[in-house]
Amino acid sequence: MKFFLTLLLLFLLAAGAAWYIVYTPFGPSAETFVEIPPGTGATGVATLLRKNGIIRSRYAFALLRLTRNGTFKAGEYRFDHPVPPAEVYDRLVRGDVYTQSLTIPEGYNIFDIAVAVETAGFAKHDDFLAAERKHTELIADLLPPNTHPESLEGYLFPDTYRFSRHATPLQILTAMVHRFRQESTQLGIGKADMAQTVILASLIEKEVGQDTERPLVAGVFVNRLAKSMPLATDPTVIYAALLNNRWRGTIYASDLQSPSPYNTYKHAGPPPGPISNPGLAALRAAMHPAKTDYLYFVSDAAGHTRFSVDLKEHAQQVQAYRQAEKH
Repeated sequence: MKFFLTLLLLFLLAAGAAWYIVYTPFGPSAETFVEIPPGTGATGVATLLRKNGIIRSRYAFALLRLTRNGTFKAGEYRFDHPVPPAEVYDRLVRGDVYTQSLTIPEGYNIFDIAVAVETAGFAKHDDFLAAERKHTELIADLLPPNTHPESLEGYLFPDTYRFSRHATPLQILTAMVHRFRQESTQLGIGKADMAQTVILASLIEKEVGQDTERPLVAGVFVNRLAKSMPLATDPTVIYAALLNNRWRGTIYASDLQSPSPYNTYKHAGPPPGPISNPGLAALRAAMHPAKTDYLYFVSDAAGHTRFSVDLKEHAQQVQAYRQAEKH
């Protein structure tokens, strides 16, 4: 009888110890990151966690594997407070890896995106721009043969992304182009129309913020192109200055005289490439411009757009806008 009581006591002690190391919270009180390399086995994972102070014992994971299924997912994990080893185990099985968000609003150009990337701590501004110009092969198959884009401008879809802290500029660019591919495929933009659609959408995105007005602005651009009229849109002049590293925050007379092919006051036809990264509404508007007689437009004091069929009416709209600004 005494022997069995001794065995029972030992069993209870072992069970209590097992419960303690598996379910009692343990871990760091300060932010700690642990990288689990691909292909790391259970023993290796437990060793890494123990070494970084996430679990008190490797045996905790050995016990958990007796009652839990699942494969540990590789990646970087963030820990900042003590938790039971069972919770750590479940996080690794779920693949609850640590990521940081990167939000790119509609209409951001490559320079805006580079600033956002650096601000989020992923890469330096200049490194991102260098990668963006180097890896134009990411969109080569989206364009007609013998097309040689100099930039990924226009094809970096605006959205909120989540990346590892160590994401490279190429990984970020690849994800954004992939998102563009998904959206453009759903919209039905064909390779033959891709470049012109994205260019037109990039202009629309920078010119107007009201979704209902985008098709009308698209219609104005289509009408002007049909009449071989310069598009005469300020955002292209600004973009030309940005490309030449001479944008000073406002448009000067010298900017309007710039020989840049992006200066749509000096050159008829569309610019040679997109000037921003358009969202869905602008892309749809470029694909389905409104059929009107409008040739001009200007913003009013309320943030809406006024459209005109001739220069006289347009001059009146501009004058009304200037008067409203004074009051």
